[in-house]
Amino acid sequence: MNRLRVVGEGDIWELDMSTPVTLEATARAVSDDPLPLGLSRGTRLSRPKQVEFFHRFMATPLVPSFSSLRHTSGVDGNGGLSLQRVLTLPFSNNWFVSLLGQFDAQRFVSEVKKSEDFVRGSSSSAASRFNTIAKNLKEKSLYALGFCSELLLTPEDTLLLSYDTYKCDLDKNPRAKAVYNHKFPLHNLTAEAVWPGLFVDKHGEYWDVPLSMAIDLASLPAESGPSYHLCLHHNRGSPKKFNSDATEVPLPPPSLLPGVSLKSAVSYRTNMDLWRGTTPKLETCKPYDIFLSSPHVSVTGIIGSVMTTAFGEKSTRTKLEKDSEGVGGFSLHLPSVNSGFMADALGRASLTAQYGSFQKLFFDLTRFHARLDFPHGLRFLSGATSVAQELLNSRQPSLEAFQKICPEVSVSLQQQIVGPFSLRAESGIQIDLTNGANPVTVNNTVFAIEYALQVLASAKAVAWYSPQQKEFMVELRFYET
Repeated sequence: MNRLRVVGEGDIWELDMSTPVTLEATARAVSDDPLPLGLSRGTRLSRPKQVEFFHRFMATPLVPSFSSLRHTSGVDGNGGLSLQRVLTLPFSNNWFVSLLGQFDAQRFVSEVKKSEDFVRGSSSSAASRFNTIAKNLKEKSLYALGFCSELLLTPEDTLLLSYDTYKCDLDKNPRAKAVYNHKFPLHNLTAEAVWPGLFVDKHGEYWDVPLSMAIDLASLPAESGPSYHLCLHHNRGSPKKFNSDATEVPLPPPSLLPGVSLKSAVSYRTNMDLWRGTTPKLETCKPYDIFLSSPHVSVTGIIGSVMTTAFGEKSTRTKLEKDSEGVGGFSLHLPSVNSGFMADALGRASLTAQYGSFQKLFFDLTRFHARLDFPHGLRFLSGATSVAQELLNSRQPSLEAFQKICPEVSVSLQQQIVGPFSLRAESGIQIDLTNGANPVTVNNTVFAIEYALQVLASAKAVAWYSPQQKEFMVELRFYET
């Protein structure tokens, strides 16, 4: 669900998921314990800065997006096509202030078509139709406004404040956020408070947490070697499904319940090149993306461990579904003090194969990336031990034992079409050996058109569509492969 945000070909931390359902355009992933849920991310511009870039440098006066679920939707809960425009206020070079506006174009067209002046066969005059359009344009529920202030306190410290309103009602469903970031020589420190905080689970369902606060310390990513991650997270208030007033809703993910949790993770990463091209690059032109200029075949491996201490309702954890032994890691629950502890190992293996140096005009980049995730190391070890024992005793291992060692699979394919334009598809593959009729399913597929911004070394404009979520978005990204 990371929406084509594969950073570093092996980073184990959850990434913010891009989504057009809110003006901020991001949602934090809900991690299944014991995977860490940190704030440290790759380089990413705020949504107002992205929209301003499209206005100034890509001749795009209105930036489109589409979502089947949106704050500005009507009573029926349907979203649609929206258009965004940003207004920046001139202050000092270290202070960026903006006002981001969003117009629900699809709902506007729908309301206009319902009017009597636009009914087929109507004899209304042009002036009458113009008045109808003007009247609908004044409808406040079609608009959303977002105020954003980004202040560069020092070269190492930044402070972001944002406040979003929907349907031009300051008292109805506002969303606010405050983020402080400090860059140490070898670490990143981030403190964040969001009310409400938007999260997305593995089924693609969005959840609002009334107040979510976190302090995150992470070592800078490296090509190989050890790294660690610490995150103190606090939720307050009962989570509910995003933009839903239904009285009966499914139970929220346990990690979103009120309480405090401290997560720490240590991992070690190693890379190995199986092959790397030696053909010299063209001197007459530079690559469209400097990070995609070297043909190669490489593998990456990560192994680590995660520990979680939780207090309050967050300490309640359910056992893994369909796991009769409850093997999902070491866990300890203390009801007397309403706290709990969990620990587990994790691993990841990935393969990247690239042909072409992304310099020529046509078909000079073909890139394939496959990733195998093992988020529950002790569960994997239990299954592998069971399979080995059964084979040594000349017995047929059970499907449940094989299921425990099945990884979570993600694949990505990118192909240059012409110049800086390339097509990309990314999908997850779920393996369920206990489902005899359909043991392998493809989910979370995302299709994208990418435009490499050659003058910025490694940046791109991305237009992606998710059939499962029924979402479309145009955004700007840096230093991603």
